[in-house]
This record gives sequence, structure tokens and C-alpha cells, in this order.
Amino acid sequence: MAFALRKHDSEFDSQPIADINVTPLVDVMLVLLIVFMVAAPLMTSGIPVDLPKTQAKQLNDQQPPIVVSVDAGGAYFVDKKETTGVEGLLAVLKENSENNKDRRIHVRADKAVAYGKVAEAMGVINAAGYVKVALVSEGGASGSRPAAAAP
Repeated sequence: MAFALRKHDSEFDSQPIADINVTPLVDVMLVLLIVFMVAAPLMTSGIPVDLPKTQAKQLNDQQPPIVVSVDAGGAYFVDKKETTGVEGLLAVLKENSENNKDRRIHVRADKAVAYGKVAEAMGVINAAGYVKVALVSEGGASGSRPAAAAP
């Protein structure tokens, strides 16, 4: 292995450069990384097993969510059917539960509706015994920020 000589103040004072060249090391590490990235998905299959064929259909226990909507006027709708106030909303939700309180509820509210109406609908949904509630909104442009609140 050859060492390069470094010149100092005098031409006679020369020392070998003892630096390690890391370029070949980086090349080898990148090749190893690629090999492991290609080999890793192949190792997840585990033991090869010949699975039996069946005639059973796939279970579809996912029911569509119940959609509770509040329009700009503050009227409540359950799956596009208007209800008569909070009492009607509670009655329809209890009727739709079919002893399945794990069913999902999507709450859609007009942006012009007062927050109190949405909170009231959420309270009724909670009183009806539902536990999986989600608020639905439109996806905005990426990076958009909400407007600052007025003082």
C-alpha cells in the first residue's frame, strides 16, 4: 500500500498521509443495503404451506356508517331523512341501532351552522349509546391554514 507524501515548510520534512479512503467502504455498504432491501420481503413468507380451498364467502361485517347531517338552518337529518328536532334525532338513532352500538356515525355539518348545534347532535349521539363518532369535512389544499380568529 502506498502512502502519499505531504509537503511542509521544508522540503526535507515529509510524512506519509495516513487517512483512510472511505469511498470503497461506502460503496460496499450501499451494495449490502440494496441486497438486504431486496432480500427482506422474501423472508416474510415464512414456512411454505399449501392452504386448502374453501367455498365460503368472505365475511363482510362492515356496515355502512349512519350519517347525521346538520344543514345551514340547523335541521337534523339521519341518512338523508329529516328528523323533528333533537327528540326526533334521538328516536331515529335508537331505532337504527339494532343493538349494535359499535356502528360508526359520521356527523356532517354545514360550515355556516353554529357550533352549538353540532355539539347538541354529538350529545344526542352519545346519549343514544354510540361510541364511534367521526366529524366529516372536505379536504382542503395541502398546506392551507385556517383563518386567524378575530380578537
